[in-house]
Amino acid sequence: MHQTQKRPTALAIWLVAAGVIGLIAAFALTIEKFEVLVDPTHVAACDFNPLVQCGANLNAPQGSVFGFPNPLIGLVGWMAPLVVGMALLAGARFSKWFWALFSVGMTFAFGFVCWLIWQSIFFIGTLCPWCMVTWVVTIPSFYAVVLHSARIGAIPLPNSLRRTAGTLMGWLPLLATVSYAIVAIIAVVRLPQVLDYIFG
Repeated sequence: MHQTQKRPTALAIWLVAAGVIGLIAAFALTIEKFEVLVDPTHVAACDFNPLVQCGANLNAPQGSVFGFPNPLIGLVGWMAPLVVGMALLAGARFSKWFWALFSVGMTFAFGFVCWLIWQSIFFIGTLCPWCMVTWVVTIPSFYAVVLHSARIGAIPLPNSLRRTAGTLMGWLPLLATVSYAIVAIIAVVRLPQVLDYIFG
């Protein structure tokens, strides 16, 4: 397979870490959903108070957007970054079309997570701990994959934008931090009791 740049080791390590963390979060939420199905009175282990809990999110319509629990999407979806990361570490070289398709998948994941963040804050009114873990790893994973795809030419862009994407790869921690800060500000503005929970 053709690759125009050296093996992206840092990206590979991140994808493996994100895949593992995402799978853990998805597995924990799946178990909680099964517990609720078996016992409707079950209180999830991640239900700490009315604001920080998993139960409301799992039981809301938004928790089963496609007709089945959202965590099942995570159990399947997070295998992709994990496998891709492990393959890269093992020396695999992927073609540009692969990175383009991978970027499409990560873009869907990012869009879905943004929608879930919006629904959680503005409509459900809770912050799900395991959901937030998923948000934390999805956001930088999206940036990393799309920027890498852009810099190697998998996404057709002018050379100037490809160089910009390469530069932005070095600013990924800042991009992720700014994104987290935006979500945190929105949550605090919409759910002011967040501050009471943090400082109370």
